Amino acid sequence: MKYRVHRFNIRMTRDQSALEQFLNSLEGEIVAIIPNVTPFPATFVDFLLIVEKVG
Repeated sequence: MKYRVHRFNIRMTRDQSALEQFLNSLEGEIVAIIPNVTPFPATFVDFLLIVEKVG
């Protein structure tokens, strides 16, 4: 089994359709979506790591 890890920069308030389009374009199976949560000064997600199983 091989895996690919993609980094997807995101602005949660405006990138929903871009994320949907990206996920639908992947060839393999999505294993995990890991958000990077910034704790200070305000909590938000600035990017996602998406693990894809290929092959």
